[in-house]
Amino acid sequence: MLKFDHVSKVYKGGKKAVNDLTLEFEKGEFICFIGPSGCGKTTTMKMINRLIEPTEGSIYINGENIMDKDPVQLRREIGYVIQQIGLLPHMNIQENISLVLKLLKWPEEKRRARALELLDLVDLTPDYLEKFPHELSGGQQQRIGVLRALAADQPLILMDEPFGALDPITRDSLQEEFKKLQKKLNKTIVFVTHDMDEALKLADRIVIMRDGQLVQCDTPDEILRNPADEFVEEFIGKDRLVQARPNIQTVEQIMNPKPITVTGERFLTEAIQIMKEKRVDSLLVVNEFNVLQGYIDVELIDQKRKKATKVSDIVEPVTTVEAGTLVRDTIRSILKKGMKYVPVVDHQQRLIGIVTRANLVDIVYDSIWGEDEITA
Repeated sequence: MLKFDHVSKVYKGGKKAVNDLTLEFEKGEFICFIGPSGCGKTTTMKMINRLIEPTEGSIYINGENIMDKDPVQLRREIGYVIQQIGLLPHMNIQENISLVLKLLKWPEEKRRARALELLDLVDLTPDYLEKFPHELSGGQQQRIGVLRALAADQPLILMDEPFGALDPITRDSLQEEFKKLQKKLNKTIVFVTHDMDEALKLADRIVIMRDGQLVQCDTPDEILRNPADEFVEEFIGKDRLVQARPNIQTVEQIMNPKPITVTGERFLTEAIQIMKEKRVDSLLVVNEFNVLQGYIDVELIDQKRKKATKVSDIVEPVTTVEAGTLVRDTIRSILKKGMKYVPVVDHQQRLIGIVTRANLVDIVYDSIWGEDEITA
């Protein structure tokens, strides 16, 4: 899908921003470029759509040398998302999303249909088409920036620190949303970031650069377990939790497969009795098909039982992870968000298990001290 063949970028005075880069990526991969400021990661990405011209070597997309294409046509065939978003303030959201489609001479009716289809992907309602950028939150504007890059169904999307200006909660939510979207649409993503947590969470492969040169290109787990050199170790950060046991990778391997649940039609008095019997302070709420609805706990019951009688009257939403999620990502969510537990659901939101802090104790101990030191 995307190939760099001995690519370099040399500026006046002989300074090499990128030096002899050779890489190859498959269709549907999520690739994160990361490194210190000035390492060449953004220059590398901008050479793909010829915003910066390579000095030496060749870049190929689907086997075709990018230098053999008209640069304007090339850019229309590649999605591009930047941190500043770049929505045009005088255009409504439909016009912003379908900007490239208009350049490609799609008819108005087809452009609107495509914009509606894309809005649905990020759970925004059709009325957003008529709004203007200043009427949207930062997170909503960033969603529109991503949708614009997807509008013409380009197979390759370039993203230059797209979530960097957002608050941590919005950024975390958009990262999860976009990773699911990328898997669903099978797009090839080249993503530049300075945030190692973001790279570890999103990437299929991470490209670490330093002074214009490739230092390591590998999967997140391989980089965590086998950093190429001291620079990579320092860049990752020695305080970052690393899975010490390679046989444990996904949440299914450590979750409790029988979480304690209650249905929404049960009375609060019944829920309290279940909590007493099971010696827990919260319950996950499911429907008759075991689809997760949310949670209740003793504090919610205490606050609202004067006005509520049934579980469904007080149920609150809960953060979940899907089956197949890596344990290291779940650890990060629990520690960063201060959560007591994370329910595990399948792709239809049916509850299949729960990961608690207790489930993570052994992994955390092994990550910090190693099994040998614990048993010594």
